[in-house]
Amino acid sequence: MKTFSLSAHSKLFSVPYSKKDYLFVESTNQPYHEEPYRAESYAIVYIKEGTVKLNAGLSSWIADGPSVITLGPEVIRYFTKTSDLLNMDVIFFKESFLLEKYADLFFLFKYDFFGNNGLHVLPLKDSYLSKVRRIFELIQLSQSGHDYHENELIRNYIFALVYEIDSYYRHLGSHTQSSIRGQHPLFSKFRKLLALNYMQEHKLDFYAKQLFLTPKSLSAAIKKYTGRPAGKWIDDAIILESKVLLQNKTLSVSQITDILNFSDQSVFGKFFKANTGFSPIDYRKQFD
Repeated sequence: MKTFSLSAHSKLFSVPYSKKDYLFVESTNQPYHEEPYRAESYAIVYIKEGTVKLNAGLSSWIADGPSVITLGPEVIRYFTKTSDLLNMDVIFFKESFLLEKYADLFFLFKYDFFGNNGLHVLPLKDSYLSKVRRIFELIQLSQSGHDYHENELIRNYIFALVYEIDSYYRHLGSHTQSSIRGQHPLFSKFRKLLALNYMQEHKLDFYAKQLFLTPKSLSAAIKKYTGRPAGKWIDDAIILESKVLLQNKTLSVSQITDILNFSDQSVFGKFFKANTGFSPIDYRKQFD
């Protein structure tokens, strides 16, 4: 499937779905979905105990409890098991739910930790751990359906979480925040440029020109910093998007070829097989 709906998340975690625009999950048994996917909702995950490997975009993190994971709808993600212990709470919510009575339609775009960047995992310490834990406890108590103001309570608890997470990043300061981002200035610019253009621009020349470098110097600089040349980052971004699109059975391979700006289906098929070992059709058959 192209995206996970709230209903799909409820099935994944084996919890009832109430057809609301948010979903709260209290879980000690993470169902590891190891194929990349997007979601229709935002997610804030509170890892209480244990460890999980998060793969988001083209990067990966080991999230040890206690910590918070933040994901926006556009972030391609999947999870890999690293230990038998994982105790966590998750609040999934649609943007329309959170901002139903809020005038600023761009509120969530202000926070980098929901976007495609290096700010998805935040280890929790001190008073921020206590506050996040208590907010999730309040969400758990309020989402039972018995509170007259349930939606308003949940909505405001989510606002509180967003503000607390942002406050903690600001408290950590620019030096620590930079180390969490893990991004060299050139790599940061390259990744932002890649996120905006990879579906249309597949050639290293385009990115080098935008960054006022030669393709050779850009590739060497990115490889020195990340261990992967710039061209491999471009190919990986396209493959990740391809896998998400191929899981959407309403799209033909021909349509996906056009979406990803390949000249024809044969060229796309050769590119996909060279990078994954599967043809697009064979990859799709895994989800029949």
